[in-house]
Amino acid sequence: MIELPEALTLARQLSEAVVGKTVRGVLPPTKPHKFCWWSGEPADYAPQLCGARIVGAKGFGIFVEIEFDNGLSLCVNDGVNVRLIEVANAPKDYQLLIEFADATALVLTVAMYGGIVLHREDYDNTYWQKSRAAMSPFDKAFKAHFVSLLKSCKPTMSAKAFLATEQRFPGIGNGVVQDVLFAAGIHPKRKLGTLEVDDGDRLRKCVVSVLRAMVDGGGRDTEKDLFGNAGQYRTQMSKHTVGCGCPTCGTLIRKEAYMGGSVYYCTTCQPLGN
Repeated sequence: MIELPEALTLARQLSEAVVGKTVRGVLPPTKPHKFCWWSGEPADYAPQLCGARIVGAKGFGIFVEIEFDNGLSLCVNDGVNVRLIEVANAPKDYQLLIEFADATALVLTVAMYGGIVLHREDYDNTYWQKSRAAMSPFDKAFKAHFVSLLKSCKPTMSAKAFLATEQRFPGIGNGVVQDVLFAAGIHPKRKLGTLEVDDGDRLRKCVVSVLRAMVDGGGRDTEKDLFGNAGQYRTQMSKHTVGCGCPTCGTLIRKEAYMGGSVYYCTTCQPLGN
């Protein structure tokens, strides 16, 4: 799933690999997906994109956008896989294939759900709008922004809920939040009202430092990039490490259902009672 590290990584790779390419053809789904959302009909994407040239790419929150010289942008969100391939190696099933004049192509597939939306800066979607307007964790003003949001939340709210719900921090979802909380030594279920000032400050710093490490690593090792390669950032708390020893103390990493998803944590380094 695309979260902020993957969004920024994909945008960088797209900028390096496809900017300047001209669209030769656009093929609609070979396998319709009832949880793939479009702007209009996918068959109508071809006449709008054929002949257009890619001029940019950007990532924000859980979204990646490809910009064309005719004013259109193709936006994909967290459930969409984007790969750059040789046309000759195109898979049998996909939701959209964009072929370029040099016989390469972008192939877009959806696993559980996802949106593939063509728009002119008029995408009427709350998540997209909040992601576009969100302050980057790498912005100098992020400290004041974080403190303000922390103070505005109920003391009974959990640390995971604070970071990963209500689009307070677009791009920080159930995947990224695990390592942020581990680095901060805070249990996912710990209530905000139990945090001291130093805890809150440490949590903010870990949001920034962990996200920076994930971006610098080209995304998490649980996700794949534009070329189908796993990210080089090694997750500490994830499906790859559950049941293994904590990298700090050796305690077995636990997995638990919480808030409609899973949390991974170390009972020693992230005690709930703190």
